[in-house]
Amino acid sequence: MKSILEALYYGEIRPEEMIVPTDPEYRRISRKVSEAMGMWKGKLSADDFNQLEAMLDLRGQSESMYATTSFTNGFQLGALMMIEIYAAKEELLNGLR
Repeated sequence: MKSILEALYYGEIRPEEMIVPTDPEYRRISRKVSEAMGMWKGKLSADDFNQLEAMLDLRGQSESMYATTSFTNGFQLGALMMIEIYAAKEELLNGLR
């Protein structure tokens, strides 16, 4: 079995593809978005609807960038906390000697 670092290096770990919110509201909201898109598709001309979809795609890309930055920052914060915990452990152990 590969280590987590090897799997990450080879692109076998993709957190963004594995995240599925478990909040029951997520599915309800997703359904409402789909229904709204269907309504707008019926109301708008094909060109106007394509422009709406393009704008929503841009928003999705923006949200993805935000999520990536949030994930990275959270991971870095967690690593820094581990470093601090490890340093405190060393200080405690040295104080016992």
